[in-house]
Amino acid sequence: MKDLRYTFIISSVLLLIVMIFMSRDAGISCDEVLHYQQSESVFSFFATNGRDQSALNTSDTHLKYYGQAYDNLVTILIHWFRIDDVYGFRHIMSSLAGWAVILLTALFAIWLSGYRTGIIVLFLFAVSPTFMGHAMNNLKDIPFALGYVASIFFSLKVLFSEKKASFPDVIFLTISIALALSIRAGGLLLICYLFFFYCIRLACKNYGGNGKNLIIILLVSGAAFFLSILLWPFALQNPLRNVYESYRVMAHFPSTFRQIFEGKMMWSDYMPWYYIPKSMAITIPLIVMAGFIIFLAFSKKIFQKGKGLLYGLVIFAIFFPLIFVMVEKSNLYSSWRQFLFIYPLIILIAATGFSQVFDPVKKRLYRWALFAILFLLSVHPVKFMAHNRPYHYLYYNQMTGGLKGAYGNYETDYYFIGQTEASEWLISYLNKSSKDTAIVKATFSVDWQFRNHPGIKTSYCRNEERSQYDWDYAIITNRYITPFRLKNKTWPPRNAIHIIYADSVPICAVLERRTKADYFGYKALDEGRNSDAIRFFQEALKINDEDELIFYNFARALYSDGQFAKADSVLKRALRINPEFEPALMYLGNIAKVQGKMDVAADYYKKLLSINRKYYDAFDKLEEIMAEKNK
Repeated sequence: MKDLRYTFIISSVLLLIVMIFMSRDAGISCDEVLHYQQSESVFSFFATNGRDQSALNTSDTHLKYYGQAYDNLVTILIHWFRIDDVYGFRHIMSSLAGWAVILLTALFAIWLSGYRTGIIVLFLFAVSPTFMGHAMNNLKDIPFALGYVASIFFSLKVLFSEKKASFPDVIFLTISIALALSIRAGGLLLICYLFFFYCIRLACKNYGGNGKNLIIILLVSGAAFFLSILLWPFALQNPLRNVYESYRVMAHFPSTFRQIFEGKMMWSDYMPWYYIPKSMAITIPLIVMAGFIIFLAFSKKIFQKGKGLLYGLVIFAIFFPLIFVMVEKSNLYSSWRQFLFIYPLIILIAATGFSQVFDPVKKRLYRWALFAILFLLSVHPVKFMAHNRPYHYLYYNQMTGGLKGAYGNYETDYYFIGQTEASEWLISYLNKSSKDTAIVKATFSVDWQFRNHPGIKTSYCRNEERSQYDWDYAIITNRYITPFRLKNKTWPPRNAIHIIYADSVPICAVLERRTKADYFGYKALDEGRNSDAIRFFQEALKINDEDELIFYNFARALYSDGQFAKADSVLKRALRINPEFEPALMYLGNIAKVQGKMDVAADYYKKLLSINRKYYDAFDKLEEIMAEKNK
């Protein structure tokens, strides 16, 4: 036992060192930018005694509904200690939260079944690319996972330990629930769990119930709620009403996003019921899933040891949130990032499964064979992590053929991590070229990356609209690129001067503009100068014939100039580049409708709606056609 204890301690310390080291290479995610900006607004709210209300005015981002206490705490430390490398410090703090998740899960496993299981927990986390990737820069989902697993752990310790609940365990339980609730209003679920677990305890003959436990959980719930709102401006305005309002908004998040799933672009509020389970199944390493299955196979033996109820409640805490969102048909996006909080419990169950396999195996040869199997199952995720820093979170397991097989069928760099490396490359490129000034567009903010280069002006633009803006260089991730273009390798375009790869697939590209004729053409079109617009677009297409929006705007200019047939032809050229290009389909439908070709127009509108069910203008046009036919 002592040897296992020392192995556990040494392994934990080594993992901490590795994670802090890994955090130094972490990229800046899109969520991180938004939450850091909100944390600055929160800091200003408290620094001005509430006079600065920007933390409460978040109609675009809805961030007032997040407590995001860990983000806020990190920003407070940044101000107190005057830290210049803001994101570097944030990444260290994120890695510390990730390590704390691992440590608490391992301690949970030790409490349930001993040090061997705790050591296996450390190992399974270490070979989990998705979790390790998020642990480097996700100050929202990782700390929430910490609060969740710690709350389950200490809830069970307080309510089901043979001895009287210890004061430290009660304090840790309070802090754990407070942490989860202070990050997301969904942490209210943990208070419900606490009362549910108490009722389960009362119903079980093996566990005595008393009034003291009820008083403890009432005090814990009240104290946790109070602590959770201390750094949350919106909740402080009206604690009960606004926390509940936040929970309601988070359950059905108002912003919806399009993402690739099963080879199609889908809206996040119309995902199939199995979106989260499948996303987990194709990204969790097979070694973890194998451990989970082994646990189920050995469940009878485990239950006979008297721990069946405790493991049953752990499994409940895994599956209840999944079933809840499927029943509620919640707005889901970004793979299963929002469900990272249940992963520690999955690891716990998987580690217990592997630990049970070792029990009946006494011969050294067979034990080495089991170690060999564990090693082989871990090769795939470890190899991916070794070759794809800092893009661990992009991992897909063998069920999809890895990241290469998932490319174009599922989301990859949905967190825009590739923009950090692309920005660093572009800065080096401009320095070598002795260029002090440039206009850079990006598919998400890169202001921080270029903060020390005042001559380089950066701003956001959508990839598909890039031809309508003035820029010299563009940093484009593969988020929102259509599956057709990804699968047919027509992205990145030819004017990409640098491409960021993960596992041999492109996730981000730096584009260099070879002409601004497309931009000048759009300006002329916008100002009603159709002849000038046509001339500019013709010039632009001689240099860049890969951007479907240039063809679309060219067709608009031609149509306005009375060149209807040519406009139709140009739009069809746009569809050869991207058959799913929605503006071209809509315009072709409108042209056909004006020309009286109602069936042709209807076909375009129907195709458009099969691609994007929320293209409401197409619905309106179809209704007009149906109304005409029914006259």
